[in-house]
Amino acid sequence: MNISEQQIWDLTNQAIDKLGANASPDMIRDYVEKEIANRHGGSLPTEKFEGRVIITAFGINKPGIVAKITGSLAEMEIDLQDISQKIMQNFFTLIMIVDITSSPRNLKEVQEELARVGKELTIKIYAQHEDIFQYMFRI
Repeated sequence: MNISEQQIWDLTNQAIDKLGANASPDMIRDYVEKEIANRHGGSLPTEKFEGRVIITAFGINKPGIVAKITGSLAEMEIDLQDISQKIMQNFFTLIMIVDITSSPRNLKEVQEELARVGKELTIKIYAQHEDIFQYMFRI
């Protein structure tokens, strides 16, 4: 079963209605993922999500953060399309747009690998499909 953009939009709106205006992006993402899993018999579909993913990372700055993240993306055969980073005093922030279409990994596996890299670097790294990211911030 494929999930359409409209279904993601509807689930995102449903999450905001249920969770309230103070719901964090993580809470909304978790709600949407649980609803999708419920529609697939209790687990997220294993089909490959294709398209672009927004990656955000932040934490205390130290050498090698960008190298470690982009190295991990390269190992997963993920195409880096755009990157922006900013160091404000001692704080590191990063936003990337990547395309996972050619990767053998699905979105969940990419998220898990980036979470592992984030833990290793002692920073936070989030990866969300572009559709969910756009819909959350349209509302």
